[in-house]
Amino acid sequence: MPGASRDRPAVYLVAAVAGCLVGLVGGSFRWCLVRAVELYGSLLSASERLGGLAWLLPVGVTAAGAAVACAIARRVPLAAGSGIQDVEAVWRTEATPRALWLVPAKFVGGVIALGSGLLLGREGPTVHMGAVIGAEAGRRTRMTAQDIRLLHTSLAGAGLAVAFTAPLGGVVFVCEEVTKVFRPRLVLLTLVGTATAVGCSQLMLGGRPVFPVPDMAAPSIALLPVFLLFGAATGALGVGYSRLVVGMLAFCDHVRRVGPVARAAVIGAVVGLLLAIDPLLGGDGDQLSGRLLGGDMPVVTVLAGYLVVRFLAGPLSYAAGTPGGLFAPLLALGAVWGALVHGLALPLLPDAGSAAVPFAVTGMAALFSAVVRAPVTGIVLTVEMTGSTSLIVPLLTVCFAATLTADRMGSTPPIYDSLRLRMTGSS
Repeated sequence: MPGASRDRPAVYLVAAVAGCLVGLVGGSFRWCLVRAVELYGSLLSASERLGGLAWLLPVGVTAAGAAVACAIARRVPLAAGSGIQDVEAVWRTEATPRALWLVPAKFVGGVIALGSGLLLGREGPTVHMGAVIGAEAGRRTRMTAQDIRLLHTSLAGAGLAVAFTAPLGGVVFVCEEVTKVFRPRLVLLTLVGTATAVGCSQLMLGGRPVFPVPDMAAPSIALLPVFLLFGAATGALGVGYSRLVVGMLAFCDHVRRVGPVARAAVIGAVVGLLLAIDPLLGGDGDQLSGRLLGGDMPVVTVLAGYLVVRFLAGPLSYAAGTPGGLFAPLLALGAVWGALVHGLALPLLPDAGSAAVPFAVTGMAALFSAVVRAPVTGIVLTVEMTGSTSLIVPLLTVCFAATLTADRMGSTPPIYDSLRLRMTGSS
């Protein structure tokens, strides 16, 4: 970021107040999503009880929800998708902070899209809303252009922290992924904004980890080579996932005979059909991740089915052009992948490797690292979301191997670099 400005203490007060707003908006967003998912779950239960053609209910509701969310996103520029790539573009001065109208578009469109069962994450809209609130706070208090950009970036981290109840993850995300620099002033602003944001959001959400994992002993040191190989395989899987996300967006761009809203409705209908078959095949994946991390492991064939379907349906949902992020479905896919690898490799593992949960937890962080190329963020987020501090060494191992493998495969850049270049027309 060019230039340097004299430190202005007032900017920390602005960050604190803006952080409170991010916490209230992000906390409300999560609360609304929980209610929407509960309502959709009641619809699925009702359709199952009614039988007959009632399976068309979730198909129609998801199709309608995707179409409405897409229509909202098309009315407000850059409301579609994650928004993290836009935050990175603003930091690089390739774009300017967006107008405040983006916040209600992301909020309402995100609740409709995610509440309808699309395989999207809450973190993208929350990060984008946090960034816009930070920039608007800077503008309203007549901060310099550089301070506005700093507030935009630091409050994006607060948005991520609220999405996953992961305050340290929000700080690391700003430094490792968004800016790729470690500057004291940026870190301090992010700390202040994140602390107030998470504190305010806890008034609505509480402070428990998203996926509390039962206490477990650290895996045997003899399993580290297994985790190393597991991480390398996850790196290859992550490259494939990144390519599919970008490829699905490019394919939809070339389907010009069908308008964007109609295309979103078709994608929603496909996802709705999956949900009618099995509710765990759709949605952001929190319910599926919670079951796996709680030790409720399906048989290998079911895990393989979840992996294949969600691997394809996640990028398809993102291509619908509605507000929604990539993180949460990616974490769920990583948990499924880890549980599947454990089930397949179990006959070859020593007794210490009999537990599947460590593989599910490390799979989350490893796949995130391979797709985003931010291994420290992946580790910190996973530890904060699960409370699994005993898995630090396996997490370091798998994330190292996954990131290195993805980098060595070369032809596919980190996902948000690809999306940013696509957004700015540089690719």
